[in-house]
Amino acid sequence: MKYTRLTKEQLEELHYDFARFLASQQITFDEWETIKREKPHIAEEEIDIFSDLVWEKSLEKVEFLERIDSDSINCFSFQENDAQMISVLVSDKIVDLTTPNGFQWLEKNIHSDKVQFYTGKKKLVEDRKLEIFNLICQGLQVSDGKLFKSLIEIKKQIENK
Repeated sequence: MKYTRLTKEQLEELHYDFARFLASQQITFDEWETIKREKPHIAEEEIDIFSDLVWEKSLEKVEFLERIDSDSINCFSFQENDAQMISVLVSDKIVDLTTPNGFQWLEKNIHSDKVQFYTGKKKLVEDRKLEIFNLICQGLQVSDGKLFKSLIEIKKQIENK
């Protein structure tokens, strides 16, 4: 298995897709019930294969990931062969970026020496989808990219001053 098995709740949400998956392998509902009862290891293998297929399709579509912690923001943009990262680190321990007040503080103090920007770019020599999956496992979330794009623009403005 390349990724992780879908949870029971996720499988229940995808039960129509799973039924089509089984049908594509010419497994009927009655046969599936028999497999689950008499050959649970085969049932688990089928669920693992289906889980990997779902992850593959989902990860293929991901373009942006982000994570906001109390003292940092980490955003990633993924193209086909590389990934770009921008991070904001706040050294003021009173600030909590996970709150609306924290974001307001950041907007007002963006030029302060208590706010540091870091950027990086990485070639994706390994499997792009696996890189994204590993970051999701570390707590990053799929995003629309607005925060990433905003931070890139802010960093450009700061550099041009």
